[in-house]
Amino acid sequence: MPTLPAFATCDLCDAHKTDDSGRFRVLPPVFRDFGAVRRFAGPVVTVKCFEDNTSVKTAVESAGEGRVLVVDGGGSLRRALLGGNLGVAAARNGWAGVVIDGCARDVAELAQCEVGIRALASMPLPTDRRAAGLRDVAVQIQGVWVRPGDWLYADEDGMVVSDRALT
Repeated sequence: MPTLPAFATCDLCDAHKTDDSGRFRVLPPVFRDFGAVRRFAGPVVTVKCFEDNTSVKTAVESAGEGRVLVVDGGGSLRRALLGGNLGVAAARNGWAGVVIDGCARDVAELAQCEVGIRALASMPLPTDRRAAGLRDVAVQIQGVWVRPGDWLYADEDGMVVSDRALT
């Protein structure tokens, strides 16, 4: 994984706290850490799916190139969209992070994956694969718009999104 420039989401928020243009956004503090990497950043790739992780699997099995996969799972707490095998694939393929508006599973395995992973909760039940989902579309994550090509920054204090690189 490439070395990140030093950043702190608190400092980014201080610098952009008066930005009301919508170019700088803060994700709500409802996500839990699951991966071994706590601080990550990169350009965003999006997936929109609901209780079907086919498009998540396709994404993490492709070259990540230091990007962050943002998954709009509709906030579902009924099925896990990412588990140990896909966490390993994300780390192996160079993804900086995966942020899921939904659940993850295989918590002990994900904790060993050298990739940032955030999700709402853990849920042992896997998805059914029906090949449903969209990639590279604007998504709403907990009420915050995230678009392909935005930059996401995550650290111990939270996650912020910007329409451009900030560091």
